[in-house]
Amino acid sequence: MKSLFIIFTFIFTFNISNLIAANNQDLYKKLDVFGDVFNLIKKNYVEEVDDEKVIEYAINGMLQSLDPHSGYMDAEIYVEMKEETKGEFGGLGIEVTMENGYVKVISPIDDTPAAKAGMRPGDYITHIDGEGILGQSLQDAVEKLRGPVGSKIEITVVRLGEKDPLIVTIKRAIITVQAVKYRPEGNVGYIRLISFSEQANKGVKEAIKNLNKEIGINNLSGFILDLRSNPGGLLDQSAKVTNNFLNSGEIVSIKGRDKKDISRFSASRGDLTDGKPLIVLINEGSASASEIVAGALQDHKRAIVVGSQSYGKGSVQTIFPLTDSSAIRMTTALYYTPSGDSIHEIGISPDIEVESTWDTENQSDNQLEYALNLLSEEIKIE
Repeated sequence: MKSLFIIFTFIFTFNISNLIAANNQDLYKKLDVFGDVFNLIKKNYVEEVDDEKVIEYAINGMLQSLDPHSGYMDAEIYVEMKEETKGEFGGLGIEVTMENGYVKVISPIDDTPAAKAGMRPGDYITHIDGEGILGQSLQDAVEKLRGPVGSKIEITVVRLGEKDPLIVTIKRAIITVQAVKYRPEGNVGYIRLISFSEQANKGVKEAIKNLNKEIGINNLSGFILDLRSNPGGLLDQSAKVTNNFLNSGEIVSIKGRDKKDISRFSASRGDLTDGKPLIVLINEGSASASEIVAGALQDHKRAIVVGSQSYGKGSVQTIFPLTDSSAIRMTTALYYTPSGDSIHEIGISPDIEVESTWDTENQSDNQLEYALNLLSEEIKIE
């Protein structure tokens, strides 16, 4: 019996080894095909090609085929990305992704050329300076959108509800993002969080502290956290910002390829607003880190979420630097709200849906006005 067991084990191990070897051979064959295609392009393409660019396009194609949030960054783009997270970079001031072959605007950033030109979340960019971008990679399109500071760019925009494409001219600028703005709105503390850069948590803490002083703790009836058109940013900043409004509890959990490998962020320091009523404003341009904050505060019944359905980007991208100073951005995990829900490609549903009807003539903001009215009624979050 023991001999039979040894023979069976040998045969099983032998077959598994052969299967792995066969799979590796298939993979090596595909890599050989890749080399053959590259050589055919070099020798036979109608124009001379840049070898390095062709390889970069191939790498980017691999990543973009996985999902629109993964991609390759050459050394220049990688440097610009690092500047972006610090709060200063060059360009138009829009967060974009690729959808159906076109560049889709996730959100324009406040007080940037794109926002001032009237760009909106959900806009599709189909042409840049008259050249169609269908079939180009996201990196190619982003490189065309960037350019010398002060130079103008003409983009063609397809917008839901508009019969004809719009032609928008924007002057490029150095984009300096002030992560947080705040002001008293009567007895309400209004905090506008524009992006989750490295300054986000520090800015929110200062805003709460200063609003408490300006309005007076005894007079302050509540806070509004405005996350509309906030495209997200740094994951750790989203957890820290949420922590300012909670005494305890889970903020977000992150699950990667191995579903047993779960990372959790939990509140620890205590609610800096001392439990004052809180309303969170979101819209279709609120994405990623914004959705983490809104989802956590909603699940813990710490805030009432007002506005429209958020974007639905519930994935985590990790930056992997490469040896030539370039890098890849690759989706490595999905995040989940405290209730265990994934908002990826779904978004956060507001507790109270209020569609935006911005009145340009009177400069009125109906969603903000709705939130202010709720707080004036001394709402209770249950």
